[in-house]
Amino acid sequence: MPIPSEARRISDTVWELPRSYKEGMLVPARIYASEKLMREMDAGVFDQVTNVACLPGILNYAFCMPDGHWGYGFPIGGVAAMDPEEGVISPGGIGFDINCGMRLVLTNLTLEEVQPRLHTLVDQLFYRVPAGVGSHGFVKLSHDEFCSVAEQGSRWCLQNGYAWPEDLERTEEGGCFAGADVSKVSVRAIDRGYNQIGTLGSGNHYLEIQVARPENIFDAETARAFGITLPNQIVIMFHCGSRGFGHQVATDYLQTFLGVMERKYGIRVLDRELACAPFRSREGQDYFAAMKCAVNMAFANRQVILHRIREVFSNVFHRDPRDLGMEMVYDVAHNTAKLERHRVGGKLREVLVHRKGSTRAFGPGMEGLPECYRKTGQPVIIGGSMETGSYLLAGLESGAETFYSTAHGSGRTMSRHQAKKQFRGEKLQRDMEARGIYVRSVSWGGLAEEAGPAYKDIDDVVEATELAGLSKRVVRLTPIGNVKG
Repeated sequence: MPIPSEARRISDTVWELPRSYKEGMLVPARIYASEKLMREMDAGVFDQVTNVACLPGILNYAFCMPDGHWGYGFPIGGVAAMDPEEGVISPGGIGFDINCGMRLVLTNLTLEEVQPRLHTLVDQLFYRVPAGVGSHGFVKLSHDEFCSVAEQGSRWCLQNGYAWPEDLERTEEGGCFAGADVSKVSVRAIDRGYNQIGTLGSGNHYLEIQVARPENIFDAETARAFGITLPNQIVIMFHCGSRGFGHQVATDYLQTFLGVMERKYGIRVLDRELACAPFRSREGQDYFAAMKCAVNMAFANRQVILHRIREVFSNVFHRDPRDLGMEMVYDVAHNTAKLERHRVGGKLREVLVHRKGSTRAFGPGMEGLPECYRKTGQPVIIGGSMETGSYLLAGLESGAETFYSTAHGSGRTMSRHQAKKQFRGEKLQRDMEARGIYVRSVSWGGLAEEAGPAYKDIDDVVEATELAGLSKRVVRLTPIGNVKG
């Protein structure tokens, strides 16, 4: 895709589309990318990020991260901060899979110890962590019990034996967004979610056994602070969200907003997918409270999955999970909107930050970080494709311009339909195993959708992220075992 002629290059990794690019833009749009990544952006990114720049109450810029690609409403990789008093909240700026997020877990095992048992581990994880569309979890809840999960998040897991206290300390917001109100959630959403706690889901969701090889450590001191202390240390990374529950919450409120946006509030948008409501309106506050329920469900979902992972490793190695060093590094959300305090125009103020396919990346010393990460900055987990690898990064002080937001993954380069036409799941599985990656998947088609070439080069994305000052590389993690939804 040619770079728009109007794009002004601010630096090697920052490009700006001015307000004159499109009628109605209230702020410029900024895209973080190398020239190579910028040329690989699909046209939808430029159109969508400039549509976002037209939303009422937007502050400073509309942003797109280096992994950006076309999405629903916002580009995936989109970030926008709104004035809470004058601005709007938009489900298209959060996503259907609310709090789709990443969790990284340590072990004190090495590749040499795990390799002989890799097939057993992956097979047991495949059976113990349900994956795929419509999968149900082992935690059996009534509707009322599920409502408690939606309001309490990881705290419910701790009370019910599925968490260690330190897990909550190392989860964004302690694993619970305050202010969740299940009375703002539809019965249909609860029906779709109450039996999905502890499930991986489908699409790009995965559970991966990875190795931190010595040659892939970029910052040894920060790696040690994050718990990477052994040569060829084994870690577990997984990616999933709020499943059908979050999807229904988003669907419900998109319809609500479409009904009131123009008629009641006089708001017009360039794309119906950016349906929104004033943040302080009744509809805006109802959605915010319902969205938090989906956020909390996703935190609980990942926490219960961690419980199952610990069980599997304990069973295979005949050791207690604590003896195996199975502590969390961090759990970080993407697909959220949050009230945070940031500097705007030199003054510290409260803003509503939409992050759609983007990760929070607080710098050293910031409020909201666990004490153990105050010096290092927040751990940032960026997942790559199942064939290539993923990254652990750290937040930087220089991330202030994007409201401390960074990339969340490698970003797709082709549609799922195109990937299924181009690749065959059976062959992909054989090829990956020949390269030392054992993968189990619910379906061959689902596996084909996630082929490595369907994604941008993760190394390119992370290099651009670091050069832009959004977050810095700590360690590259290479996959050896994978469970795909």
